[in-house]
Amino acid sequence: MSILDKILGKKEASPIVSILPEEIYQAGVLELKDVIAPSALKVSPKDINLGEKVGRTLFVISYPRFLDESWFAPIINLDKVFNVSIFVHPVDTAKILRHFQKKVAEVQSQISRREEKGLVRDPALDTAYQDLETLRDQLMQAQEHLFDVGVYITIFADNEGELDKLESEIKSILESKLVYLKPALFQQEQGFKSVIPVADDQLNVHSKLNSSPLSSAFPFVSFDLTSDKGILYGINRHNSSLVLFDRYSLENYNSVTFAVAGAGKSYCTKLEILRTLMFDGDVIVIDPEKEYEYMAEATGGKYFNISLNSEHHINPFELPAVAEDESASDVLRSNIINLVGLFRIMLGGLTQEEDAIIDRAITETYALKDITAESDFTKVEPPLLSDFELVLAGMEGADSLVQRLTKYTKGTWAGFINRPSNVDINNKFVVFSLREMEDELKPVAMYIVTHYIWNSVRKIRKKRLLVIDEAWWMMKSEDTASFLFGLAKRGRKYWLGLATITQDVDDFLKSPYGLPILTNSSIQILLKQSPTIIDHIQQTFNLTDEEKYLLLESDVGEGMFFVGLKHVAIQIRASYTEDQIITTNPAQMQQIEESKRQLESAGH
Repeated sequence: MSILDKILGKKEASPIVSILPEEIYQAGVLELKDVIAPSALKVSPKDINLGEKVGRTLFVISYPRFLDESWFAPIINLDKVFNVSIFVHPVDTAKILRHFQKKVAEVQSQISRREEKGLVRDPALDTAYQDLETLRDQLMQAQEHLFDVGVYITIFADNEGELDKLESEIKSILESKLVYLKPALFQQEQGFKSVIPVADDQLNVHSKLNSSPLSSAFPFVSFDLTSDKGILYGINRHNSSLVLFDRYSLENYNSVTFAVAGAGKSYCTKLEILRTLMFDGDVIVIDPEKEYEYMAEATGGKYFNISLNSEHHINPFELPAVAEDESASDVLRSNIINLVGLFRIMLGGLTQEEDAIIDRAITETYALKDITAESDFTKVEPPLLSDFELVLAGMEGADSLVQRLTKYTKGTWAGFINRPSNVDINNKFVVFSLREMEDELKPVAMYIVTHYIWNSVRKIRKKRLLVIDEAWWMMKSEDTASFLFGLAKRGRKYWLGLATITQDVDDFLKSPYGLPILTNSSIQILLKQSPTIIDHIQQTFNLTDEEKYLLLESDVGEGMFFVGLKHVAIQIRASYTEDQIITTNPAQMQQIEESKRQLESAGH
């Protein structure tokens, strides 16, 4: 009230107070159960409709005489959406022993009556008697306890047809182990409430199990992806188990790694390389970013810098030694085909006429050096690119080809491939660095290097891993992509594993050879992904929405590890010593270089 109102003697108005009923207030309160509950619920005799999903609860009604310790593992490892609850109700031992006493007497009585009648012995009765007596002895000695056990599984699908299919799949898995299920007919609501995590057994469908078979279901078998031998790829993020695999024990030895820049794909690959070297495997790396130089130095490997001014050269006309299961004509023909593909990349594409001219010119260039299908390739000197140019210049209709080829023989790029090979990959660890190669020439260089490696691999069969970092460079051209696919398909024959790594997933998968390379790779590693391509990744790898968001939110060195149809969330971990060798962190690299300089200064 203002001072003026007081002077005039006006009375202060009473405030209007509105009191809401308690019921209206309580109805407006939002609780946690309102948030997590489905928008609608419809219960039918055979299933329960939860908004957009349909659920069905099944219960175990029968077990075999003996339960294997991993009988429940195939269900837990099933790549489907379902809930499982196991209720364990202890049974009073004294009470069950009195019951057993009566049961043993009944079985003994049946056996005696059969003997009196002269009937043939019933093996089922004898087995039941032995089992009862054994279990009774164990209960009396407190070696075993008895429990009423209820195992309930609620499965979910988008519609009833998918639900029936999933039910049949689960039943067939368990029935193959003599474990039988039934749906909770007219009890779907009680079944659903029994499976949700509130520890309320409303279904009350139990089987009596003693401690030993009951222990086979506990603890829940978490999804595992490991083998008895191999190298450690990382830690299972679900249960901290080891993701341990030997790629050479799988159907093929190839792998692909997809990740955005900085997600740890090179770190993951270097860790595998380091551990592969420890297990007596050879490793060859095509490195477009000079990331493996320090690692090659630390492990005593060879490091070749492939560039226009490099002292290391590879002659693409060089021929491999003929393997036992091959003929000289097959090797020569294969090399000619690969060279045609190389010139197609070098010359920016070929018409059909130019393709035929190039093919004939290569054959004549080899013939100029007395190299034919009957030659011993180990005792001949291969031609050079300038020899090929000379032959090509004398052929009709080859003027344009010769003009385009000149820059590789006499121009700026002459020092790249127009010299004899002086590269020896006879080492446990070999790195070909292409960082100083011009971007325009990188696909050519990668093709030449991989072709040279392939020829070397065919000479001596031994366990090898070929790592192609930033493989999207090779997917730019159909010829390089086709050659990479050929390596993926034929490598197993020569004990070669191909590891392709890329950050440009779209470019890789858009190539007609991208998906075939992926399907010919037993191991796939997905680290952190970009939101722009995650939908493509989800569709390609058939990921759930939860797995999709896991890849989007993964930290450095985290992601998913696939072997066949199975996959787990993985975290890449290295020891301190491994980390010092393989790190690509600029701060760490600077610190290592500084330590090296200090040691060198102290030595002087």
